[in-house]
Amino acid sequence: MKICFWGNVTGSLKGNTPGGGELQIALLAKALAKIGHEVVVLDNEITEKYQTEDGIKVYPIEGYNNGIRMIRTFTHRLPKLYASLRDQNADIYYCRIRDFRHILAYAAARKVKAKFILGLASDLDAMNFGMRFNHQYRASISSLWKFSSGILIEIIYPFLLRKADIIFAQHEGQKKILQEKNIKSIVFPNLIDLTQIPVVLNPIQDDFIYVGSLDRRKGFIEFFNLVNKAPSQRFKVVGQPRDKTGHLYFEKLKSYENVTLLGRLNHSDTLLQIANSKALISTSYMEGFPNVFIEAWACGIPVYSLYVDLGTLITKEGLGEVANGDLDKLLKSIENNKCMGKFGKNAKAYVEHHHDLNANKIEEIRGIFSNLLNNIKPLKNSGAH
Repeated sequence: MKICFWGNVTGSLKGNTPGGGELQIALLAKALAKIGHEVVVLDNEITEKYQTEDGIKVYPIEGYNNGIRMIRTFTHRLPKLYASLRDQNADIYYCRIRDFRHILAYAAARKVKAKFILGLASDLDAMNFGMRFNHQYRASISSLWKFSSGILIEIIYPFLLRKADIIFAQHEGQKKILQEKNIKSIVFPNLIDLTQIPVVLNPIQDDFIYVGSLDRRKGFIEFFNLVNKAPSQRFKVVGQPRDKTGHLYFEKLKSYENVTLLGRLNHSDTLLQIANSKALISTSYMEGFPNVFIEAWACGIPVYSLYVDLGTLITKEGLGEVANGDLDKLLKSIENNKCMGKFGKNAKAYVEHHHDLNANKIEEIRGIFSNLLNNIKPLKNSGAH
């Protein structure tokens, strides 16, 4: 079986991920290659082809950056991307991360009579336009490209949701939203390679940690307000400002003695910081299934979330506490920090059972892809959250 991915995945394949979606593509590609399938990644950010130690073939898109800058998207980039996808003549095309260009992978799949998988990367992918406008576009559109890209996504993405051969939802909450729209999906949880999680025998758990983009959309204002309400608690921040709001509050936090600003770290250093923390703090209003949540649980620390509950998963599985938008409730969770004593084993067991890229998970992936290729309907429940 030949499976084709596309996107800026090179960094993740080499252990330096630019984002959570790219990391998930890389982990799935590695799992499929390990099974023995032919795996190809088309990366529009590279110029030289190469093959990874896992056997994944990575190709640039020839001629992608040719042409006149203002018009080359239509004269070169889109045609070249489609031709590259089509010429792979794969059995399955997989797309993830919200992008209007996935229509080219869908068109290539139909051209060569292949299957098309669409993986959700956020709860917003399944929700209506009003929710996306309030919690994504209004907070993050900063250029003509993002504006025009957003319009095209709104036209194309609903079409892909209804036409994909299979949709991977990240948790039951996303699956339920799609069901209400009469769109079928299966739950395919985010993956993690537990061999990359550091073993810290005597962790220094003096601080709560915030990891991610420092911007309005990710709730950095709310995090700043939380810090103001908790002067007796220590916090550390991993990430860099992504918008004016992020820059403003990042500069303000520089004067706080109980806050350590670590900036952007590589993945391994970030994991080490997480392992040496009391708990992970999330103030984002909307997420998909953040990799950093899974990484925190793999380190045996809870997630204290202002809004996000991943379809009630955090509450149901006892993986931390959710404040349901109440900042004072989140503050109380931090001050009590009552999960720590009983939390470690429960969190690690959850990750091992549902997210670890182990032999059982690889067999599950083998079954899903083989069944799709052979037109066998997926099981009602994939056995994962």
